[in-house]
Amino acid sequence: QVEIVESGGGSVQPGGSLRLSCAASGSIFRGNSMAWYRQAPGKERELVARITRSGYIDYADFVKGRFTISRDNSKNTVYLQMNNLQPEDTATYYCYGNYGGVWGQGTQVTVSS
Repeated sequence: QVEIVESGGGSVQPGGSLRLSCAASGSIFRGNSMAWYRQAPGKERELVARITRSGYIDYADFVKGRFTISRDNSKNTVYLQMNNLQPEDTATYYCYGNYGGVWGQGTQVTVSS
């Protein structure tokens, strides 16, 4: 049973934009928080942004002003709008639901010229 499904990754040039989507099952989406993490080759997985059920939002310093996390409660979906992407943003992006500690399968984002 797949409980979290990410989509929206791809390849863009520096300065480009992508929007990632994370569709979660109802039980997971209604948990305390949903988050986006990323992992680049050879590096540890790191938090990108988090949004709680009440709407509190937290961003990693390296994405502030460029990325926006949001949620659509009617669709059980969390989004990550990524603007002004840079090569260092290249990574696999994972959605995480803290209810049950569930991870998605990841979606690849590649930024290169």
